[in-house]
Amino acid sequence: MIISIEYFYWLAGVLLLITAGMILTDRTHPKRWTSGLFWALFALVFLIGDRLSPFVVGIGVLVIAGIAGIGGVGRGTHAELHVKAARASAGRLGHKLFIPALSIPLVTVIGSILLKNTQIGGVPLLDPKNTTFVSLGIGCMVALVLACILTRDTPLQGLRESRRLTEALGWTMVLPQMLAMLGLLFNDAGVGTAVAHVTTAYINMDYRLVAVMVYVLGMALFTVIMGNGFAAFPVMTGGVGVPVLVGIYDANPAVMAAIGMFSGYCGTLMTPMAANFNIVPVALLELPDKYAVIKAQMPTALMMLVVNIVLLYTLM
Repeated sequence: MIISIEYFYWLAGVLLLITAGMILTDRTHPKRWTSGLFWALFALVFLIGDRLSPFVVGIGVLVIAGIAGIGGVGRGTHAELHVKAARASAGRLGHKLFIPALSIPLVTVIGSILLKNTQIGGVPLLDPKNTTFVSLGIGCMVALVLACILTRDTPLQGLRESRRLTEALGWTMVLPQMLAMLGLLFNDAGVGTAVAHVTTAYINMDYRLVAVMVYVLGMALFTVIMGNGFAAFPVMTGGVGVPVLVGIYDANPAVMAAIGMFSGYCGTLMTPMAANFNIVPVALLELPDKYAVIKAQMPTALMMLVVNIVLLYTLM
């Protein structure tokens, strides 16, 4: 292929490495050494992770987790526009501010649909296995160019803003990658088999309602623990969904899977482990209560879990 997903991994690594360099050279940063090391190690995973042994990468991940655990990732002081200047700039641009943001999904759709099978000289233009992700990366590059044109600023300011946003997100920026690997680890470790043993040994599955409740609530609980409904799905479906609901009660697999994932999404609303949805907005909005988003979402999540139990019991 001409444009590979690897190029965007390297680009992400370079951006993180520049961020680490900015932090290490910032003498006013309260935690510049630990923060700089944190982002430098994270950058190396993107840059040369495929060339390192799993043991070395594992050691790096442990160091990253240790730095985050002791509170070694901090925020520096960033120069910000004066309120009047910011308002004047926003007034000048108006609704044009949305153009860079809207260009990302537009370019992604165009690339993943219209350019999916495009070839130049018999070589695919986009990575065939990661067409959507490559298109998303191209969309982000287009958005950066449009933002520079609209704001009349330089890419250097984009790097400064990248550092500010990265520091605002902090260690939560690493969490999605960690949780994705946790799902694979749970699956390879046979957690689904263990869940099946525990549920059948200690919970009476002779009643269909009990089996439904175990599956729905289990999906939500494992999502709370793992932070990802997709990671929880193979565990609970392999442990309870297929052997009990489908195998014993002859449930419709499509209905079971759909409502099971919906239950997992309810768990997503209630956990800080789902950093993308629940912690990142708090950091971006600088809310005083870091669990404010979760507290606002929890009543809806609990109500939907009850609805899911009723739906799965009646429709399966």
